[in-house]
Amino acid sequence: MPSLRTALLQSSGRPGVVAENLKTLEEAAARAAGAGARLLVTPELFLTGYAIGDAVPELAEAADGPGAEAIAEIAVRHGLAVLYGYPERDGERIFNASQLIGPDGTRLANYRKTHLFGCFEQEWFTPGDRAVVQAELDGIRIGLLICYDVEFPENVRAHALAGTDLLLVPTAQMHPFQFVAESVVPVRAFESQMYVAYVNRTGPEGEFEFVGLSCLAGPDGTVRTRAGRGEELVVGEVDPEFLAASRAANPYLHDRRPGLYGSLA
Repeated sequence: MPSLRTALLQSSGRPGVVAENLKTLEEAAARAAGAGARLLVTPELFLTGYAIGDAVPELAEAADGPGAEAIAEIAVRHGLAVLYGYPERDGERIFNASQLIGPDGTRLANYRKTHLFGCFEQEWFTPGDRAVVQAELDGIRIGLLICYDVEFPENVRAHALAGTDLLLVPTAQMHPFQFVAESVVPVRAFESQMYVAYVNRTGPEGEFEFVGLSCLAGPDGTVRTRAGRGEELVVGEVDPEFLAASRAANPYLHDRRPGLYGSLA
């Protein structure tokens, strides 16, 4: 099975201006496709911006809304899948969500953040209630989490037990928590034997200072590609043969003793 070349778009776009963010995404998709990528991953709430405050209800849209339609057109135009973050409206509720759209424009998976971080998110969003959301792309089983979710090892292990090969984590990681990007994410990839694409915003936005440092971590705990602190598009390989070999060599999942862990839940 060939590798899945994956592009990580580290950008905060233009908060509050969806049209400009779609333009940024279009340009990134063209560059990613030109580099041979089959998948482009954007940060948390990329469609609208993160620090948009009272504009959350105004900019929130349904999973099949105009943003999804525009991104489906971008995906088809450039022949690659796109994972984007957005505020999802479902009736009176709003979720911090991410959606994966396939190269043919099909909506493959939609995930709602289950662990909300800080006062801003807890004020505006409803927590999701599905721990594992997956889709298939080019023979790779892809799982979705968002930012704070990946900091709970139970979430990542649930994906490992469900067979996730590549975990996509759009994020809005802020100062002073850069150690999550630097240390926690590679450890999550190693301990649960999967690839993890962690894709961050960057620079100042409202009261927040996003730290960048987006990365693709492999199942051996090494970082295959890493962005710096500014706007950047980086590309890395998700190699299913290497993943299979790593899983065969690493005994964590085989040596688990679930009967001892029941009290943890």
